[in-house]
Amino acid sequence: MRKHQQLRVWQEAMDLVVSIYSMTSTFPSSERFGLASQMQRAAVSVPSNIAEGAARGSKPDFLRFLHIARGSLSELETQCQIAHRLGYTTDISALELAINSVFSQLGGLIKHIKASL
Repeated sequence: MRKHQQLRVWQEAMDLVVSIYSMTSTFPSSERFGLASQMQRAAVSVPSNIAEGAARGSKPDFLRFLHIARGSLSELETQCQIAHRLGYTTDISALELAINSVFSQLGGLIKHIKASL
């Protein structure tokens, strides 16, 4: 098992990807290459950047990729709210909880790494 796979934040980010793919599968077909695709890319970016940063081998690199992951997560949060406002989904409360959990864990990991530099 690789280092990033042991991180709870990576595991939860992976679960979030599955949730986003499930949710976007119900979007209108006209959104397949629009909002749905953007949401999927943003979701995939979160665990991907955690993994890439962990594999870089230096704390400053890891920190940089964690910030990128957090940016993608904020982008995803905005896109979920857009999807809700457009009526593509009726309830995003579970997604918001998952996003908040990953955001909080990323913040804690960033703070921990900064303190160790």
